[in-house]
Amino acid sequence: MVLPARFLFGSATASYQIEGAVSEDGRKPSIWDTFSHTPGLVENGDTGDVADDHYHRLESDLDLMQELGLQAYRFSIAWPRVVPNGVGPINPKGLDFYSRLVDGLLERGIRPVATLYHWDLPQTLENDGGWLSRSTAQAMADYAAAAGESLGDRVDTWTTLNEPWCSAFLGYGSGAHAPGRHGREEPLRAAHHLNLAHGLSVQALRSVVKADASVSVSLNLHVFRPDGPTGADAVRRLDALGNEIFLGAMLEGHYPEALLETTADVTDWGFVEGDDLATIHQPLDVLGVNYYTTSRVRRWDGTGHRQNADGHHPAAGSPWPGAEDVEFLELPGPFTEMGWGIDPGGLHELLMSLHARFPELPTMITENGAAFPDRMIDGRVDDQDRIDYVRRHLLEVERAIDDGADVRGYLLWSLLDNFEWSYGYSKRFGMVHVDFTTQTRTPKSSARWYAEVIRRRSLD
Repeated sequence: MVLPARFLFGSATASYQIEGAVSEDGRKPSIWDTFSHTPGLVENGDTGDVADDHYHRLESDLDLMQELGLQAYRFSIAWPRVVPNGVGPINPKGLDFYSRLVDGLLERGIRPVATLYHWDLPQTLENDGGWLSRSTAQAMADYAAAAGESLGDRVDTWTTLNEPWCSAFLGYGSGAHAPGRHGREEPLRAAHHLNLAHGLSVQALRSVVKADASVSVSLNLHVFRPDGPTGADAVRRLDALGNEIFLGAMLEGHYPEALLETTADVTDWGFVEGDDLATIHQPLDVLGVNYYTTSRVRRWDGTGHRQNADGHHPAAGSPWPGAEDVEFLELPGPFTEMGWGIDPGGLHELLMSLHARFPELPTMITENGAAFPDRMIDGRVDDQDRIDYVRRHLLEVERAIDDGADVRGYLLWSLLDNFEWSYGYSKRFGMVHVDFTTQTRTPKSSARWYAEVIRRRSLD
């Protein structure tokens, strides 16, 4: 099958994971600077201080993207680089970096896909409550307007939030991600304020960007599968917490009853005010879908050891308030190096369920990829396992398109090996190998294979 002409092949990165230069040209700390410098929170004590040094290697990285034939590149803008204190004065040097990035992409025929928030909240805002505070939602809208005014004449697609579930439930529930808080009501409050920030930012963007720009959000939608007689109840509650808290609010303008029931002993949702849900429910041009794996779940019967193979870095709290008694069962494999089960069919299942529910809303795969134990041998990384992973998932995208889903593109995660959050530099997702000592880039076999897929526009 040859994919439709409008289907875009590309790749994706995130600011804190690749840029480095954390204290240069007016940038101030984000919550990930603070988190990564706190002993014991990131493997091997790794930080994003240098990462891939992309800030200083912009031109050569742009040339690499062109060499691989990328048609689209999804990057994120570092809020603390553009508005260092979270609110207040704009940093011209920060905006200049992203302006040069966007211009460099366009010069090379690559469409810019900009993400406003990929988890690096300015630390000054966290000091004032972070996503537990309503004011952070308005602060993001102001930041969105500043970014949109500067880059909105050139950026093809704008994404408000990347994986707000992780920001809320891993950041304020389990504590596995920055800012490292753990509670029960807190992640629900944070999720609502992230939703509100999304709605306000969509409004702000549409007032300043070019008329034909697309506005989107990227959600890491979970695919849960039931196990045994209690599996259906487990799926219902986890789906409410993992998916419906965003899909329902953003795309339908309400929090579903299953979510309110699941969290009845956690919160009364008193932090939802006035017209919040109407503000959150803004028309979108495309829905970003991040997909990596599936989960098999059931309720724990209280006996034996409760399995918790949910794929997230171990932490003090639970990211599932109101569903802490659910078991995430070990999957049969095969697995990526993250321990995530490889299940390409789950992507087709997810795309078709979204198409059935929101038939007028196109989707784009804004993240899909895998970490494997890559080995550099004689100057080459022959990552056939990654090729197989990506190929099988692209086949499911093709199948979904053939079955009627309007899928607009596939952005492979990730362009470069990078700082993988709580795992530091221990996990490599890139199709380009990075020697973190010398910063040498070496395209892996998967990069050469992907370039050929793009050239042919076919997996045949």
